[in-house]
Amino acid sequence: MSNITNDEVDVVIVGLGWAGSIMAIELAKEGLKVRALERGPDRPPEDFAYPKPADQYAYAIKNKVFATPRDAALTVRYNDSETALPTRKWGAFAPGTGVGGSGLHWTGVLIRPTTTDLKLKTYADHAYKRGALDPDMRIKDFPFSWEEIEPFYDKFDKICGLSGTTGNLQGVIQPGGDPFEGPRSSPYPLPALHDTYNSSLFAATAKKMGYHPFPNPSANVSQAWTNPYGAQLAPCNYCGYCSKYPCLNYSKASPQTTILDVVKRMPNFSYRANANVIRVDLHADKKTAKGVTYIDENKNEVFQPARIVILSSFQFANVRLMMLSGIGQIYNPQTETGTIGRNYAFLSNGDATLFFKDKHFNPFATAGATGEMFNDISPGNFEDGIKLGFIGGAKIHSSQATGAPIGTSLPKGTPGWGKGWKEGMVDWYGRSMKIGITTTCQSYRGHHLDLDPNYKDPWGQPLLRMTFDWRQNELKLQRYLRDIVLGIAKELGPDSISENFLALDSHWDITKYVSTHNVGGAIMGDSPRDSALNRYLQSWDVHNVFVPGGNAFPQNFQANPTATIGAITLFAAEAIKNQYLKNPGPLVQV
Repeated sequence: MSNITNDEVDVVIVGLGWAGSIMAIELAKEGLKVRALERGPDRPPEDFAYPKPADQYAYAIKNKVFATPRDAALTVRYNDSETALPTRKWGAFAPGTGVGGSGLHWTGVLIRPTTTDLKLKTYADHAYKRGALDPDMRIKDFPFSWEEIEPFYDKFDKICGLSGTTGNLQGVIQPGGDPFEGPRSSPYPLPALHDTYNSSLFAATAKKMGYHPFPNPSANVSQAWTNPYGAQLAPCNYCGYCSKYPCLNYSKASPQTTILDVVKRMPNFSYRANANVIRVDLHADKKTAKGVTYIDENKNEVFQPARIVILSSFQFANVRLMMLSGIGQIYNPQTETGTIGRNYAFLSNGDATLFFKDKHFNPFATAGATGEMFNDISPGNFEDGIKLGFIGGAKIHSSQATGAPIGTSLPKGTPGWGKGWKEGMVDWYGRSMKIGITTTCQSYRGHHLDLDPNYKDPWGQPLLRMTFDWRQNELKLQRYLRDIVLGIAKELGPDSISENFLALDSHWDITKYVSTHNVGGAIMGDSPRDSALNRYLQSWDVHNVFVPGGNAFPQNFQANPTATIGAITLFAAEAIKNQYLKNPGPLVQV
């Protein structure tokens, strides 16, 4: 193995998913010499676009575009008294790898949090009596106002060609949209996708029951779109291969379809695939970074000098790299000192599957983000949580999954293989619909990330260790939401219902897929005492290191994280361009 030093660049970006791609194009447009390093392989569109067929077994079962546990494993335990064990196979979540990252395989639901979600601590302090909530809860406000961040949500909407129905335009409620959303400065770029049969039934029933359904905000574009960077997306053809798949039709917004085709043509941008960054190298004073070190595909150790370091990998990878590099102090839940690793949060989901003998839903004609949802049961929009002693909420939705055969919902008792399964498919294929929830998840003193003392990766570095379990707040929320979902289901009158919700004594189950919406661990905030990053995603400890990603969220809201990751990354890029380059140093004074 050789030691190599590359030519110096202005900016090195670690991870080329959504956050890394946004930083790359925004800083390259500023004239900076930018180099991105991606742990996984290159993934050019010709590897997966038409005429290549969708392959359910390869992508949805064998996780073709996901990181392998060998390269990205972590260890897991419920509490600090247990010995954590390593993940051998992805279950509850599945991080992406390779150029495009998780932005290549995501479903395409692009929904913003509400104004209350961004100021949850302020809301909780006002709405709940002291002592009403779990004393170990550590919820926080995001360190910016809606008015400050909304223009960057708007810009990301336009980058993705967001398709949907506007609910609040400059403070005026619009028919058919989400009346609870924060004011938008401009309408959705494109109209909503067409409803499928199940979502139209769900929307009509929910509306009759007093809720306010609206079409899922979709980054599967409903019409041809040219974004602000000049990238073109084709209209969705409703093939159904979205979640866990790259888009075959160039219709789903991803780093490849919206940014990378443009930035790769810029002479001051370059990237290296199969480049596994193992540390950020600091100067002797530990206050600034001088670059990063990575292992290339030939097992060479390569030093990449740079003036600015952007850590924009998946949430887990960003947190671990900060720990391995000595950027900030690792959090100690007993003393509550340190900031790297605190405020980890996941989320829960649940659903009811409704079976109808007399309805056919044509599930082969769908998109990842087709469907309807409502936001009535989110913080600040309903009072029962205050009365019952829990905080949080959920988007409640009916979204039609692909009609691919593996995993098709069949009534309880149907065999999982063989003749009985085939007969069940003949009788029930296309005759079911789901009503699901995607919930909030609060952060707690004892939920955290650190470095495992027992297990190491192939390069001899300790694995990241997660300490996490369900708390009563989230379980009470689940039971409350279950009643709402089953109420809607029964109103629809199915022949049978199967349900999948957490019980009040449930433990977190890492073996069953939930989502890849992991957040926290290196959060943004107003003080270096209890946050790792300032409002511009700049490390409080090493001022030329910026860390955009889900790691920056202080807790998880019911909206999918991608819109907020895009917005805060654009917000940070603007601060780098307009403030940091003119006067390098801390952008927020303490």
